[in-house]
Amino acid sequence: MRNLAPSLLTVVLDTNPHAWAILEDSLPLSKAIANILVFINSHLAFNFANEVAVIASHSDRAVWLYPSQQPQDRTTTKKNPEGDIPMNDGSERRPSIGQVNKYRPFRIVEEQVTQNIRQLLESTSVDRVKATTSTMMAGALTMALSHINRRSISWAEAHGGSNLDASSSELRSSGRSGPENVAGALKSRILIISVSSSTGSAHQYIPIMNAIFACQRLRIPIDVCKLSGDAVFLQQASDATRGVYMSLSEPRGLLQYLMMAFLPDQRSRQHLILPTRVDVDFRAACFCHRRVVNIGFVCSICLSIFCEPPENGDCLTCGTHLSLSDYGAKPAVVARKKKKKKLRANSASATATPTPAPTPDA
Repeated sequence: MRNLAPSLLTVVLDTNPHAWAILEDSLPLSKAIANILVFINSHLAFNFANEVAVIASHSDRAVWLYPSQQPQDRTTTKKNPEGDIPMNDGSERRPSIGQVNKYRPFRIVEEQVTQNIRQLLESTSVDRVKATTSTMMAGALTMALSHINRRSISWAEAHGGSNLDASSSELRSSGRSGPENVAGALKSRILIISVSSSTGSAHQYIPIMNAIFACQRLRIPIDVCKLSGDAVFLQQASDATRGVYMSLSEPRGLLQYLMMAFLPDQRSRQHLILPTRVDVDFRAACFCHRRVVNIGFVCSICLSIFCEPPENGDCLTCGTHLSLSDYGAKPAVVARKKKKKKLRANSASATATPTPAPTPDA
């Protein structure tokens, strides 16, 4: 039996303190992290070669939660004045019985995620929380794409990159190009657990759209689990990359939604009926004030969007002089429809058709 290709799941967790304070009564952050860890363990249990990465999209920065960039065992980094590393019997960090009996990949993910998110929240000052109410979603998506690219290259080199390249060229020649069509390629997808409003991230519109286009080109679906707030840009990301978008009416059922809607990978989704969203909000943010607009002005050269005509008619992006004429100065002239004249019964021009008289029976 041929082994299935592994799947790389990158979870982007929105840790905006303002949004989680609103959800404190229905779904605290600690309970949400516990549900996410159960979901991650289920993903790792499907295949021993499955991989996972967790990124926190905080209010002022995006940081790694797993894999951790810092060494976990700090006792080995402490040195005495003579420069020697002290030796101990390991009593300082002796794991409990439950931790010893736990599956090692599960334990490593749980320890690193909980420890790093605790450090993140403790290092967040009150001034940083008051400075902004948005989240660094653009930075988190960029980090996710970089990690996916690095792991895909490493997997191809370790498991025969030349064969994968040959298979890719054959599929491109047959008109079925795409990383998901290669049998041995690493399957990658991104899951965003969002609690912030997209209107607060309007200033990140350009980098967010660039990340969405990159995922669309690489055939990386972006799944969105929306717990609160509106999601203008995330709806577009899920629709463009053929991902799953769900806005939870009851955040208490987070684990059930994660297990039933977001656990299947790309290969399993080919045999399932996925939840789709028809009423996608395709509004964009203007390039001048970073506001979400319904109607705006679009540059015919670089397709930049403006909520109002630029000063002197010059595009703020490419500098092209745009001719706006007298837009809005005169009302639009609409040709009136000609009314058909009704024929009068007594008019001379009207011709009456005589009614034939009935003939008597012979």
